[in-house]
Amino acid sequence: MTEPLVIDREGVDALISALIERGYEVVGPTVRSQTILYDTITSTADLPVGIRDRQEAGTYRLEDRGDDALFGYVVGPQSWKQFLTPSGTVFWKGLRTEGGFETVEPEEPPSYAFFGARPCEVAAMKIQDDVYLPVEDGIYTERRRKSFTVAVNCTEPAATCFCASVGTGPDVTEGFDIALTEVLGADHHYFLAEAGTDRGTEVLGSLVARGARDEEVVTARRLVVHAADHMGRTLETDGLQELLYANLSNPYWDEIAERCLSCTNCTMVCPTCFCSTVEDRQSLDGSGAERVRNWDSCFTLDFSYIHGGPVRSSSSARYRQWLTHKLASWQDQFDSLGCVGCGRCISWCPVGIDITKEAAVIRERDVRRVAVGTPAVKEAVE
Repeated sequence: MTEPLVIDREGVDALISALIERGYEVVGPTVRSQTILYDTITSTADLPVGIRDRQEAGTYRLEDRGDDALFGYVVGPQSWKQFLTPSGTVFWKGLRTEGGFETVEPEEPPSYAFFGARPCEVAAMKIQDDVYLPVEDGIYTERRRKSFTVAVNCTEPAATCFCASVGTGPDVTEGFDIALTEVLGADHHYFLAEAGTDRGTEVLGSLVARGARDEEVVTARRLVVHAADHMGRTLETDGLQELLYANLSNPYWDEIAERCLSCTNCTMVCPTCFCSTVEDRQSLDGSGAERVRNWDSCFTLDFSYIHGGPVRSSSSARYRQWLTHKLASWQDQFDSLGCVGCGRCISWCPVGIDITKEAAVIRERDVRRVAVGTPAVKEAVE
């Protein structure tokens, strides 16, 4: 990481312009339909200026902050995977010819600059790297290789955030080209800018900026530390994998299922979920065919369908699969949690199911501890 620089809002505009000049399609947060969504941006005027998001279980609202903060929100329902592994992507297409079929090469994806990525989202991209890069997934690999990431450290977490519990924020430590920290006070408004790669150093070097003073760096760091100390949620991770493996038959899964709608919202908004399905399409006249990859979810009944029926036919089995994969078996597969603590699954669950609370209840009702304390078990042991 380079020595921090200081830029103002004009400097952020210049940063966006510099990325556009280098051939990137800059995508960042914008306000659409009373929600913060990711879309193409060309200046800071496209950002959610002076907007904050209020989030709770099953609740998401935007409101006016009464200031000029560019990054005063946290996260909306979308994640960067919609650009790296977009649903509906055609990864093979063929046209009928006199001699058979001719393969049509897919269109070259754009070079994206992900502008305003939160630390938890940068961590999510790293997790998806572990999923897709080892198998050289053609859709993901090329888009990821060409991408540029401008991260923004968090200074005001939402009520649903728990990145500090899983070690993914509120400050970004790796996986970014440039990191910004916004500092807004009564008489000052500046951005601490740091480069994390040679590409980031080159871009920052093209801007009009000055070296950060010690007190400016300290102020920015204090804001991030304050965010870490004021997370809206916590998740106890000690022994979590073993806990969940030991509680696969815990009756509490059935209680969760009484609320769960199996609507797939949690998996659709999750920045790390990667389940997909493949659909083959053919034109009515037989002149062409294509193979499309769409997002799927472990909450759909057909997802676990094999000969004889679905493996997970109940809502309790499907929710157990999702939570246990995120917090336990993901560690066996990729040596990390599958959750980055962004809180999206909490905010966008229609019935307000909270992954942190459900994990806490499983810990409280651990069948290993409960079973040993019951009279029936004591009598059997004696």
